[in-house]
Amino acid sequence: MKLTELAPLERWMELENDIHARSGMDVNVFDTKGYRISPQKHWANELCPAIKDTDKGQSFICAPAHMNIAAQAMRSGETVIEECDAGMIKLVVPIFAGGEFVGAVGACGMKFEDGDVDAFLVNKMTDIAEETVESLSATVPAIARDKVEALGRYIVESVDAIIAAFRQNAARRDRHGRLT
Repeated sequence: MKLTELAPLERWMELENDIHARSGMDVNVFDTKGYRISPQKHWANELCPAIKDTDKGQSFICAPAHMNIAAQAMRSGETVIEECDAGMIKLVVPIFAGGEFVGAVGACGMKFEDGDVDAFLVNKMTDIAEETVESLSATVPAIARDKVEALGRYIVESVDAIIAAFRQNAARRDRHGRLT
């Protein structure tokens, strides 16, 4: 099953917008292969787009963080909250429908209140000048761990509501697939 069979793309985009408005984090819904399903982007800071704008940043920081944390979430069936190699929060909520893993919601782009962006590592992995990384790091907002955990619970509830609506609509279909 695909995410867009559970709900139209517009509904998933509404979820991304809602979570971003609520948290300020960069939020994306991902398919089972780890690809964003919507074209929209709401950056949480100025450092992340600079990192993702480099092939090395995308390949060595962003993509591995998402794939590793999404794999943990898929295996456990639970929300996973970790830090990427750059020192920023990565939250992943797995999406299951009928026991089948169909994707994930990911949120990132902030640091924990007691965390720091690793400017040295970002510089070495991306070739972005360390002074530039330091400057852009100042735009990375801090958030309390309990707020990130609460956001994870909110995302789970929101995804559960989307799946419940799908099930309700599926139960109302006749043998030809039309809503009755």
